[in-house]
Amino acid sequence: MTLQQQHSILVVDDDHSMRVLLIEYLGGHGYQADGAASAQEAIGAFAAKRYDLVLLDLGLPDGDGTELARRWREEAQVPIMYITGRKDEADLVMGLELGADDYIVKPFSLREVLARMRAVMRRASATSAAPLTRGKLPNAYRFAGWTLNLNTRRLSAADQSAVALTNSEFNLLVTFLSSPGRIITREKLLESTRAFDDIYDRAIDVQILRLRRKIEIDPKKPTLLRTERGAGYIFDTDIEHLWT
Repeated sequence: MTLQQQHSILVVDDDHSMRVLLIEYLGGHGYQADGAASAQEAIGAFAAKRYDLVLLDLGLPDGDGTELARRWREEAQVPIMYITGRKDEADLVMGLELGADDYIVKPFSLREVLARMRAVMRRASATSAAPLTRGKLPNAYRFAGWTLNLNTRRLSAADQSAVALTNSEFNLLVTFLSSPGRIITREKLLESTRAFDDIYDRAIDVQILRLRRKIEIDPKKPTLLRTERGAGYIFDTDIEHLWT
């Protein structure tokens, strides 16, 4: 059995022809794809089975897809790709704010959907890979009272309370912790978080804002994750490497 044959995909779209088309296409490429025509059906499917990725339409007859994304982000770290007919930039930013791993606008080619899916799942798989070994990279980082465990993907505060991170936020934070005190360009950060085209360059700014809200004492006056105008961003604090 190939790796992609092990992946289960949930396609949430009230457009019957689009849903069937995606399910059949993905099935033909070795994926196990299920469908849901409404938010209620999607909730039931998600509760009954573990999925490796969700293709989620934003416009559903009984609710907004963003509400489902918010709910699932609280329950699991499943990668989410929005599929939508909305083309407004505000909708794109809203999707990124809610932690979407990618965003594709109708009409689209099925080959593009497949390529983006594979890229999203590769990144998700890489960040949850086998434990790291001593002598190579640490199992965890500690900084400014925070601890990020790379094996469990858990970000903990000094009081041991956990803060949920999306896949993209986790990748972004690991990139900064791996290169403390160095300016990292926006292009490099985009490469480490998702495969958006250049048109989505502002996506990284939204992710930075989200991450600051979670780790900075005052997100409006960041001291850990600083902006280097015209160059990129820099993670400016002492970092301790941990092997657990």
